[in-house]
Amino acid sequence: MRSDFAAARELLECAQNRLCGMDETSQRVSEALDSLIEEIAIAEFRKAPLTLVPFPRARPPKHAR
Repeated sequence: MRSDFAAARELLECAQNRLCGMDETSQRVSEALDSLIEEIAIAEFRKAPLTLVPFPRARPPKHAR
């Protein structure tokens, strides 16, 4: 089973948005969440190796012959 990085990122962003206090703890936790969100975003958008599928060359349109 693969991780749902998009859902995890969304939940962490929601948690970060709720930390609106200016106290030291809120700021520290918000910074920690920011680091986690960045790591998850990197994992979410990491590209898997591409598989190229060769297609036959297209025939020129009949009017161009």
